Amino acid sequence: MSAKLNALVSDSYVDVSQYRDQHFKGNRYDQEKLLKQSHTLYVGNLSFYSTEDQVHDIFSKSGDVKRIVIGLDKVKKTACGFCFVEYYTRIGAENAMRFINGTRLDDRIIRTDWDAGFKEGRQYGRGKSGGQLVNWLLCETIRHDVSQPPTPVWHLKMLIGL
Repeated sequence: MSAKLNALVSDSYVDVSQYRDQHFKGNRYDQEKLLKQSHTLYVGNLSFYSTEDQVHDIFSKSGDVKRIVIGLDKVKKTACGFCFVEYYTRIGAENAMRFINGTRLDDRIIRTDWDAGFKEGRQYGRGKSGGQLVNWLLCETIRHDVSQPPTPVWHLKMLIGL
């Protein structure tokens, strides 16, 4: 297929991003295959005060939600800014990627990305204290100015040499 025709059928909102979960058990090919078939989304930049009901209300607009798993601080067992949303169909998840990614929930711009599928234990943040790594980086390492938009994760990793 020519490059021009390929651009017409490409849907950049639902394409698999370059991000890969470094803790994935398996090879990159298997992960890529799972991501392309997945019904599960990772949702980041949630407010610590966003509830499961609020997440369900917004994400159910794009399709039937099977379950929502709110990310928890490993120690405190409190919400730590991310969740997983699993749909019954790929179409519902694709619609969420198209129409919900980049919208506001509790005054925060939420980000969605494909996830290879939720497994028990992944609901806990990976930060220093068991919370979300990104929030730990923002608070402890960078002392990010809260009046400015958040710095992209890849940029934070580059700044501290991860």
